[in-house]
Amino acid sequence: MKNVMTIMLALGCAAIVSATGTALAQEATFPNKATIEITVLFPAGSSADVTARLLADGMSKQLGSNMVVINRPGAGGAIGYKHVAGQKPDGYSIVWNSNSISTTYYSGTSPVNYQAFEGVAQVVVESPVVAVRSDSKWKLLAELIADAKSRPKEITVANSGVGSHTHISSVALFKAAGVEVIDVPFGAAQVVTNLLGGQVDVVVQLPAALSSYVQSGQVRLLAALTANRDPAFPDVPTARESGLDVALEAWRGVAVPKGTPKSAIATLEAAIKKTVESPEFKQACERLGVRPAFKSATDFNQVIAKEDAELARLMQIIGLKKQP
Repeated sequence: MKNVMTIMLALGCAAIVSATGTALAQEATFPNKATIEITVLFPAGSSADVTARLLADGMSKQLGSNMVVINRPGAGGAIGYKHVAGQKPDGYSIVWNSNSISTTYYSGTSPVNYQAFEGVAQVVVESPVVAVRSDSKWKLLAELIADAKSRPKEITVANSGVGSHTHISSVALFKAAGVEVIDVPFGAAQVVTNLLGGQVDVVVQLPAALSSYVQSGQVRLLAALTANRDPAFPDVPTARESGLDVALEAWRGVAVPKGTPKSAIATLEAAIKKTVESPEFKQACERLGVRPAFKSATDFNQVIAKEDAELARLMQIIGLKKQP
């Protein structure tokens, strides 16, 4: 009996060692699956979607795995964040994240905050812009503000959804100007369509969703909500140049569920770095009005934590903060 138990114990230990060895081997050889899924928080054609697909193409080449872009829009990004946070932390489910991880949480739209994830790398920075149709009577931000002051709650301003970065940016801008407008939160893919169709007067949006319409002459940019003029739009003044101290750049990057192996994070980070530094990626970003801005996992996590605290403070000031 003793011999039988000894044999069973030995077999059990061998199985554990074998399973552990297999798990460690799989971790060490990441990625060893055919696909890695990247969740995009906004619809196809949005600023987030366009830049994510550029990144996914480059990463696929670097990793030898197919990067599959899945759009999970809704609630300013909350639906996508919740999905990825609930996935196995193995590096095969990642999210194309942004400042929205904080805005959706503090607005009460999402139960998930940035601490449910680990940053892999920052990829790009975008500057929200204030835009109107090319036939609009407003040619300067100051003209729009003056008109809004004379007609409170008449001018409609669209953004990408409640709790989104463009929503926070829009509210912050018009609060700083001391004017009341009608805030219209759409899904990201509907914002520009409704501007061109005349359903709304103004949009606060990110450049990648607008650049083709600016180039075709259908849309005019009034201001960039950034500290300095955006190199992509050097002729567009900042809000600060109009006397409004509002600068709310949006970063985008990649994050994974908390607990993802460090080796997988390092592999993803290296693939992102090579992609972002490639001439092809840089040229595509220039056409879109997006600035490549790679940061390592360590630096990116610091950015996210700092931005989270700043957005919590800002949202408290402008009356949009619901979470403690």
